[in-house]
Amino acid sequence: MSEELRDEVEAINSIYGDGSLVSSDDANVYILKPPVNSSSLRVEFPPGYPAVPPVVLGTNSTGEHGKRGDAAQELSLFCQALGAVYQPGSVCLFDAIEELTRLLESRAVEAHQDEDPYLEGSAGPVPVREELANANEVAGGPEPPWVLSDPFVELKSIFVARCAAVSSTEEAEEFVQHLLASDKKVRTATHNITAWRIKGPNNTTFQDCNDDGETAAGGRLLHLMQLMDLWNVMVVVTRWYGGHKLGPRRFALINQTARDAFVKAGLVSENPSKKKPSGKT
Repeated sequence: MSEELRDEVEAINSIYGDGSLVSSDDANVYILKPPVNSSSLRVEFPPGYPAVPPVVLGTNSTGEHGKRGDAAQELSLFCQALGAVYQPGSVCLFDAIEELTRLLESRAVEAHQDEDPYLEGSAGPVPVREELANANEVAGGPEPPWVLSDPFVELKSIFVARCAAVSSTEEAEEFVQHLLASDKKVRTATHNITAWRIKGPNNTTFQDCNDDGETAAGGRLLHLMQLMDLWNVMVVVTRWYGGHKLGPRRFALINQTARDAFVKAGLVSENPSKKKPSGKT
């Protein structure tokens, strides 16, 4: 097992629960139980993974069953999700599971709309669009345009960063509230460390950060953004504590995870010595 795969197995089981990704009796084959699925999937990780993609072999026959056709649909959607997120050289299961969740939710909304096509002002249950609007209002508006880092794992602590373009402090605060309201895994994490830098009208600037209990972590995150000369962007680094103290190493991991999100968003070059133009949103 490669180091990347070993870290990914730990990350998936830490984020989604023990048993979410376990090895099978076949070499290089793992059983994946995505949290949104009614069935498990058999996934093969070739020796060259993540330089080469994993292979979905099919559903895992364990006596699990749901509605007729559920397993085939979930298998098809997971293959679609995996194909959408995989990039050579990068682990991909976390992103694939999140993309699968999005696809299944989209299918559920479409099915609900087909079954309950209520017209505006009609009697009966609340129309789907209104239900979604109410949910978004509670969560703080539409889904923010998050760009996620790869999960970083050390001594079973998991770090995941999200960054997004923002144009005001109010928008940054709304994005944080939406994330906490809409994602239970993030809401129940040990820390959600935030930082943002915003340029306003008349050359005004706004910078702020929040440690969320990880003393001095927010300030270090903000300092990283200052060194990168990033503006009109925010970042949230989520940490799930793994039971082992990391000491000062945790600050490096927090910044490393944030930087990975900035790179994936195209805000900073993969090569630290090559900066992209500042102020990109």
